[in-house]
Amino acid sequence: MARRRWRDLSGRQRHWIAVGAVIQVCLTGAALIDLRRRPAERINGSRRFWTMAAFVDFIGPLAYFLRGRRRL
Repeated sequence: MARRRWRDLSGRQRHWIAVGAVIQVCLTGAALIDLRRRPAERINGSRRFWTMAAFVDFIGPLAYFLRGRRRL
């Protein structure tokens, strides 16, 4: 099975890939900004760990927002 190239994709497929990429960049950016601004005592685990995790597709930023931040 040959690899599909960007030009081989339909307009709808290109659209959804672009939408997914924008969502991924926004989630990662929001997680990194929150990590930078949040005091260390309000983060579950190390800041270094969550920074690295934020770059793992959709899973890392979502995990940070669900488990990495301490609630007051």
